[in-house]
Amino acid sequence: MDWLLISILAYLCFGVSSLCDKLVLSNKAKPNVYAFYVGIFGLFALLLIPFIKNFGLPTQTALYWIVITAIVHIIAIYSMYSAIQKFEVSKVVPVIGAVQSVFIFALTPIFWVGEKMPAEGILAFVLLLLGSAIISFEKNIKITLNFLKITIFSALMFAFDYIGLKFIFLNQPFLQGVVWLSIFLFIFSLFFIIKKSSRQEIFEKNIVLNKKTQFFFLGAQVIGGAGNLLQSFAISLAPTAFLAVVNSLKGIQYVFLFFLTITISFLFPKILKEEVLKIVIYKKLFAIFLIAIGLMLLVL
Repeated sequence: MDWLLISILAYLCFGVSSLCDKLVLSNKAKPNVYAFYVGIFGLFALLLIPFIKNFGLPTQTALYWIVITAIVHIIAIYSMYSAIQKFEVSKVVPVIGAVQSVFIFALTPIFWVGEKMPAEGILAFVLLLLGSAIISFEKNIKITLNFLKITIFSALMFAFDYIGLKFIFLNQPFLQGVVWLSIFLFIFSLFFIIKKSSRQEIFEKNIVLNKKTQFFFLGAQVIGGAGNLLQSFAISLAPTAFLAVVNSLKGIQYVFLFFLTITISFLFPKILKEEVLKIVIYKKLFAIFLIAIGLMLLVL
């Protein structure tokens, strides 16, 4: 069950990274800007090369999945931030996360015929998914046709991204797969600077950081990168039948974020002040209970 522990650590990193983003960044940046910098920051994976024994070209099968996954990942990121630009991040991200888990659960038996999750795994998946939905969903989500189109499409792309990652790691050593995927993410992200208007949007200064917020910004990038690496490692270790469970563990990120936000709001109100109603606390505690039961089913 190493993949379970690593997944939890990954979502802890994502929770801390999300808090840092909340303290610093605006979510109004344009989708091409985000998609471009995802590819650029991915090049930091090249720093892993000295630690990889016999680093070389990927196998033909691995190369096929690396190219496909890189394209799908860029499309997924672009579509998600297109949705965030049109709607609110607090409404978009939970819907994509929940629907993505359902897609992975449905697609896994198609790509890996015969791979079946045991009954306790299915129950754990349902509880984790339900807990994640309860703890992350905000009130008053207006479900429109445009909202459904873009969020469901993005969720489908992220689901294919998960499946593509698993195929990469089945055909290539983990670190080599990470490095080569990062290289192709960088290559495909360069398409965003071909168009002049897009190039101007990408290179204009969208984020102004003062000395107080630089620490949080840099921390978000480093911790988020560590989370991505840990999540990829968990995907490489997890049985294919449990891929949907790895994704449904996303609720743990919201658990960490909830407790971190409450703690910082209480201890350092000048940095972050957030009022939380009792009914909201009860709802989140119930969600945490469901997530805890789901985790227990996986461990026992």
